[in-house]
Amino acid sequence: MAQRARRWRSGAAAAAALGLALTACSGAKVGEENAGAGGGPGECGTFNLAVSPWVGYEANAAVIAHVAQKELGCKVVQKDLKAEIGWQGFESGEVDAIVENWGHDDLKKKYITEQKTAVNLGPTGNKGIIGWYIPPWIAKQYPDITDWRNLDKYAAKFKTSESGSKGQLLDGDPSYQTNDEALVKNLKLDFKVVYAGSETALLQAFRDAEKNKKWVIGYFYEPQWLFSEVPLVHIDLPKHTAGCDADPAKVACDYPVFDLDKTVSTGFAKSGSPAYELVKNFTWTNDDQNTVAKYIALDKMTPEAAAKKWVEAHPDKVKAWLG
Repeated sequence: MAQRARRWRSGAAAAAALGLALTACSGAKVGEENAGAGGGPGECGTFNLAVSPWVGYEANAAVIAHVAQKELGCKVVQKDLKAEIGWQGFESGEVDAIVENWGHDDLKKKYITEQKTAVNLGPTGNKGIIGWYIPPWIAKQYPDITDWRNLDKYAAKFKTSESGSKGQLLDGDPSYQTNDEALVKNLKLDFKVVYAGSETALLQAFRDAEKNKKWVIGYFYEPQWLFSEVPLVHIDLPKHTAGCDADPAKVACDYPVFDLDKTVSTGFAKSGSPAYELVKNFTWTNDDQNTVAKYIALDKMTPEAAAKKWVEAHPDKVKAWLG
């Protein structure tokens, strides 16, 4: 099986297939002799790295994988998995690390606090912002639209065949961290959430909307390379306060600013693998991530080539990660 599969699994089928599919890809597991992350203390062995379906995460993973291979001699197996499916692989050792986590307090409680199959390794250095955005041409022509209380005034302009009589609020991949359906309901907005299905589709919708003056409003996030090309404008939702999103069904506030972080399996943390220290020490900025993501998404470089280019230009940061 190829080390890098270009498909995203989802839902129950992915959960059922996890053990079989990932074991087939990676062979032995963490915790077995000479298997998984570490044939012995200081040896890397196989490093199983989950990759979630957005290019910013792919940038993190590509750079970590490049350094692990070239500097530590690891055999890196990257596995395209949506968030919760990746967390399920911690217990078996089929997944060693998730290197960009957006919140997911429910998963942290389940796998870190209760099951103790995972360990938090602290921030990546990236600040994550989720919210609703519009292309700049709309904000320039209709400046009051950035206040959520004025959205219904323009709802009819956002209607599509998929949203029916309501305005369309475009979301990305259904697996993303999103409160949008609850927000629309609880803020009593005349909108319907429609899923584009992927980051690529969401990006294309915003690029096309700005280029051709189309009406699009949707879920989006930073860090994201697209802002260097299309400076999307954030909609001001009710301010986030502590606990306002504690009940997912009752959310009526904006998203918090996320300190994006890293999570590894408990077995990987105890393995003695130098790849563990690399993940633990890995930090960079939103600008760093956006640079690599742009190489991949816009310049059409392979993730490996993009990582190599960035690493060669930033030897001091890599040296710090390696200790």
